[in-house]
Amino acid sequence: MMVKDVKDKSKIDELVLTIVEKKEPREFQSKWSGASGRVCDATGQDDNGDTIGVSLWNEDIEKVEVNAKVRITNGWASSYKSKMQVSAGKFGKLEVI
Repeated sequence: MMVKDVKDKSKIDELVLTIVEKKEPREFQSKWSGASGRVCDATGQDDNGDTIGVSLWNEDIEKVEVNAKVRITNGWASSYKSKMQVSAGKFGKLEVI
């Protein structure tokens, strides 16, 4: 799968990206479940040069550095503030390759 194929509210079977930007992590607390943790906004670029937002959660934040190549499997995509973003989510996997 490539960035151009990502659709809002869709499953990500497999997407390989190079992280080109990583912002500072921030703390969060869910209004609905009460869960808390950390999240970090990043930008990933595919082999075609297309970019997409990447949400890094908790332990994934420390695993990923700028210029790292990552593979997201069984993740999800959604539009947030009119921008498409992907994440491994609760049931997916993000690995540095």
